[in-house]
Amino acid sequence: MTISFWGIIWTILIGLVLGIVGRLILPGKQNIPIWLTILAGVVASIVGFLIANALGVATTNGVDWIELIIKIVLAVAAVYAATRLYGNRGART
Repeated sequence: MTISFWGIIWTILIGLVLGIVGRLILPGKQNIPIWLTILAGVVASIVGFLIANALGVATTNGVDWIELIIKIVLAVAAVYAATRLYGNRGART
């Protein structure tokens, strides 16, 4: 597998969207910066692609709905984890 410049750009853009979608789906306020939201989305995008590829559902004739659902679930989980790890750093007692 080769990584192209445009592949990296698309992964970041998809990660941005996935991070925002994950943040919108997750209830409550997330006290994390936007760069961490984007990073969570990018990680979800990469891991979601790898999982979909391993399951054999990464490439279909139409919209890759299963891959998209996997990525959204992972984005919500990544934003939640980032919120728990980053958001609580100022609340130590």
